[in-house]
Amino acid sequence: MPDRQRSWVADELVYAGRENLDAAHVARYDGKEDGGAAAELAELRAVGLGADATVVDLGAGTGQFTLAAAGAVRRVVAVDVSPAMLEHLRAKLRERGIENVECVAGGFLTYEHRGEPADLVYSRLALHHLPDFWKARALVRVTEMLKPGGVLRLSDVVYGFEPAEAEVRLEQWMTRLASDDVEGGWTRAELEEHVRDEHSTFTWLLEPMIEKAGFAIEHAEYSEDGIFAHYRCVKA
Repeated sequence: MPDRQRSWVADELVYAGRENLDAAHVARYDGKEDGGAAAELAELRAVGLGADATVVDLGAGTGQFTLAAAGAVRRVVAVDVSPAMLEHLRAKLRERGIENVECVAGGFLTYEHRGEPADLVYSRLALHHLPDFWKARALVRVTEMLKPGGVLRLSDVVYGFEPAEAEVRLEQWMTRLASDDVEGGWTRAELEEHVRDEHSTFTWLLEPMIEKAGFAIEHAEYSEDGIFAHYRCVKA
C-alpha cells in the first residue's frame, strides 16, 4: 500500500519550514540562495545524464535546477509540498515557455512516480526538513522511483562534526554567514531557526541511511566548516 494511503505517514507540510510556505520569502529566495544549477547539471551530464533522461527534482522549490535541467533532458518532474513554491515555479515555466516540466504537489513521503523510472533524482536543501526516521523512509522511496543504476544527487545541511563540537561549530557558521540583508542573504534569526526548528543531521547518521536504502555513495564532498555535504549516489 503506498505511504500516501497510510494515516501514520507524517504530514510534510508540518515539516516544510515556516518560511517556505510564505510567498514573500519564496519571492526573494533566488536572491538569497544560488544553487549553482548550471554547474550541477554539467557535472551530472559528465557522469552520464543523457538527453533522453527523466529527472525528478524532489523539493524543487523555486526551480533553479528544474529550469536548468529542462533544457537538457526529455522530462523533468518538479515536486514540492509548498503551494507557494509551486505557484512561483509554474509562473517561471509559463514565462519561459517550457513544456517538458510537470509540477506535482507532494514530497518525499507522498510523491508517486508515474511512467518510466527516473534516471536521476535531484534534491538540494530539502531532506533536512524531515526527522531522521522519515529521512530513512524517504531514501527508500527514492530508490523505488529510480531505474537500476540511477543516480541520487543529494546536497544538504549535514553536520560533519561530533555532537560535543556543535556549539562552537554552529556559532562559527552563523557568525560568518549571517547577513543584515534579508533580501540578499540569510539573517542570524533565519540561521538560528534552521538549527532549532529543522532536522539537519550528522554525516555519520545520514550516510548509513543512504546505504541502507540501497545506494552506493559514489562521491561525497564536505564543506570545510562541516556544515554542508554533497553526495552522488547510485542505486545498487
